[in-house]
Amino acid sequence: MIRSYALSSRASIMPAPNVAPRVTQYRIPELQPGAVLLKTVASEVCGTDVHLWHGRLAGVPYPLIPGHVSIGEVVALEGEVRDVEGNLVSVGEMMTFLDVHGTCGACWYCLVAKASTRCPHRRVYGITFGAEEEPGLGGGWSEYIYLRPGTKLLKLAPNVSAEAFIGAGCGLPTAVHAIELARIQLGDRVLVQGSGPVGLSCAALALLSGAGWVGMLGAPENRLAMARKIGVDWTQNVLETTPAERLRAVQDATGGRGADIVIEASGNPEAVAEGCTLARDAGRYVIVGQYTDHGEIGLNPHLHINKKHLEIRGCWGSDFSHVYRAMSVLSRFDTRIQWAQIITQRYGLDSVQQALEDVEQRRVVKAVIIPNE
Repeated sequence: MIRSYALSSRASIMPAPNVAPRVTQYRIPELQPGAVLLKTVASEVCGTDVHLWHGRLAGVPYPLIPGHVSIGEVVALEGEVRDVEGNLVSVGEMMTFLDVHGTCGACWYCLVAKASTRCPHRRVYGITFGAEEEPGLGGGWSEYIYLRPGTKLLKLAPNVSAEAFIGAGCGLPTAVHAIELARIQLGDRVLVQGSGPVGLSCAALALLSGAGWVGMLGAPENRLAMARKIGVDWTQNVLETTPAERLRAVQDATGGRGADIVIEASGNPEAVAEGCTLARDAGRYVIVGQYTDHGEIGLNPHLHINKKHLEIRGCWGSDFSHVYRAMSVLSRFDTRIQWAQIITQRYGLDSVQQALEDVEQRRVVKAVIIPNE
């Protein structure tokens, strides 16, 4: 193989929890058979990265190069590499990949439960591949990303821009998983709690699934404005209302019964008990926002669940089918939703801490790292 790329890569690392990120230079390794090297075009900053910064996720090997959802140009590969469709991967193609790597396909969760997100061998780019772990470059906040052999690859659809893909980011595959569990029927009234990237994509997919009404509770106003821009029928700012006021408003908007389906995408545990009250009797509640442990809440099993005949479904992470379907959604519907408009700000590697602070304080809807600018 003729080497036609740089010898090293700048990357922004998190040295340890609650320590300022810093830019470090790493050697680009020789490629193993089946490996692919991407020159990073863009990598997102999401709520998970804020959790990583504050040490809220277990089993994270610091120092870490974050960036678990990224897109880049193939600049090198070793041997014959194919994508999920069986097509050969070539230098110059735009490529993304499933951030989860190493699920075994042989354990009880993989084979019986069909829940690869619970596989004990599961590793994740940008989260559980440490910066010092060979072969390295295991996160997207880097000029180059080293994709290990066996990484599940997906080519960018011809009519999908890199901006649209990274604007959708991890929020869209996560929302695909949540909508799959929500089982929306034509005409259903759907309420989304949370107006971040996951909540916005859940609302967009609910609209595309034929919901008769889609409402959103969230904050701040710039995120609710984005929700209305993509077609959400009704929004309410949770910072300006009480739970009683929100319950009354949701019931007024849904014929007095409450939403057929409520999707929690806020990340706030307090939203969960409230969401149970906002769903109609015999409704469905999908909880997707509680990715990390933010503490306990009080629930009344009789009033919140049993008497209501409320069906509650938990949704954590995504698998390759959700990423694949997300690309199909972008290919068919991005002209309608325009996921690129969710991107509020772009940052270089030297501005990562500012990006994390902006996401944490919700000053932006979507923050994106552009490592090679």
